[in-house]
Amino acid sequence: MTKTIDITELCLRDAHQSLLATRMALEDMVPACADIDQAGYWSVECWGGATFDACIRFLNEDPWERLRTFRALLPNSRLQMLLRGQNLLGYRHYEDGVVDRFVDKAAENGMDVFRVFDALNDIRNIRHSVLAVRRNGKHAQGTICYTVSPLHTTETFVEMAERLVELGCDSICLKDMAALLKPQAAYDIVKGIKTRCGEGVRVHVHTHATTGVTLVSLMKAIEAGADGVDTAISSLSLGPGHNPTESLVAMLDGTGYQTQLNKDCLHRIKDHFAAVRPRYQAFMSNIYGVETDIFDSQIPGGMISNMESQLKQQNAGDRINEVFIEVPRVREDAGFPPLVTPSSQIVGTQAVFNVLMGRYKVMSSEFADLMLGFYGKTPGERDPDVLAMAAAQAHKPAIEVRPADLLQPEWESLQTAASTLSGANGSEEDVLTYAMFPQVAAAFFEKRAQGPLKLGREPKAIDPAAAPGSAPTSIQAPVTYDVKLNGRSHRVSVTPIAP
Repeated sequence: MTKTIDITELCLRDAHQSLLATRMALEDMVPACADIDQAGYWSVECWGGATFDACIRFLNEDPWERLRTFRALLPNSRLQMLLRGQNLLGYRHYEDGVVDRFVDKAAENGMDVFRVFDALNDIRNIRHSVLAVRRNGKHAQGTICYTVSPLHTTETFVEMAERLVELGCDSICLKDMAALLKPQAAYDIVKGIKTRCGEGVRVHVHTHATTGVTLVSLMKAIEAGADGVDTAISSLSLGPGHNPTESLVAMLDGTGYQTQLNKDCLHRIKDHFAAVRPRYQAFMSNIYGVETDIFDSQIPGGMISNMESQLKQQNAGDRINEVFIEVPRVREDAGFPPLVTPSSQIVGTQAVFNVLMGRYKVMSSEFADLMLGFYGKTPGERDPDVLAMAAAQAHKPAIEVRPADLLQPEWESLQTAASTLSGANGSEEDVLTYAMFPQVAAAFFEKRAQGPLKLGREPKAIDPAAAPGSAPTSIQAPVTYDVKLNGRSHRVSVTPIAP
């Protein structure tokens, strides 16, 4: 009997976040929505993660309007988002009332599946978001951030899955943000979850492609009983992105598994984004191929680029290898947190400080808070000497309680502050935008009426007339053709070049 494997398509969110620095404008996604809606995906990830920040910081685009647009254009699809638990989409913890209102509004504006994670795998930071999702009658997907350390074993991941099921999660996601999930580990963890929690518990697997082994990992996860996997359409895949949707479909041929995706739709989606992607050349990742060094450093590609930028600003770009050695040491001192937003940025920045100025001679306030428990409980024990330095710098003791338990209700103060901003419309959505990114939101509200920016530009054509000995030509820009090959339509963009 053939088993159907459900696919979550990432092209509208994580794919361009990973490859194009989250700069893709809504208008470049809209034309593909009809085919995405008819392709047969289990869900379409289109919101959350860094997209909310990028919309207001770079694109002058209202993220709530983006969500409403996707809801209108994808009427047959489950819309999915990535939610950072008690951090929501910001970089600090919010009190429970704000979490409730955010989830309420996301559900009201069209979100169906909430993939909820915490950077430290601290379930206390996931619990309230999950309860809010379930209260809205939506799908709560509890998430395990996969990482590798002496403390992270198959058993610890399976135990976390048990706790997420007990919390009431509708499904479990094994999230591999750094392409560290090797095939055997994928099999063992999924098999362990299915054995311990029951075959009826839905398990989804998310991984990146950076190390070159994770398409095999998805196959092994499927063989172990995974119900769904994440992929990205091929024209927005690989590198620090994800495994190609079409490759996954082809890989399952003759295996007893199938996806039931519409291949004609997939071809049109691929062609659309193949034409769009070159417009974002300025934002493309520097990682093009395979990076197996990640298995040793365990540093995600986005974290590497951030550290490189920090070093270059200090004219110390040649010291990146020292930072690669320091990152695992800092991570161990902090109790082996998984390296995912925001812990990856916090650990990476501290490693840079340590290399440039001496170990913990300067400590970022965020790293001090991580050490002191203000982001939650780390998987392992924290180095007592570094913990003492953090307490001395921050002038506060370490905490053991859930960080949000220390927060006072803040909705009314957020409403009051947002109401004073030029361009704010008084909606709860605007208050939530302000809550996520106060300074960025203030600038966004003021210029929102100007409409979205288009950062993706057509590739600049080279004028053949400018080349010595070239004949004049009237072609000044890329020309798009619809080509039919073997009965199938393909959209091709041709840019003239000088001979």
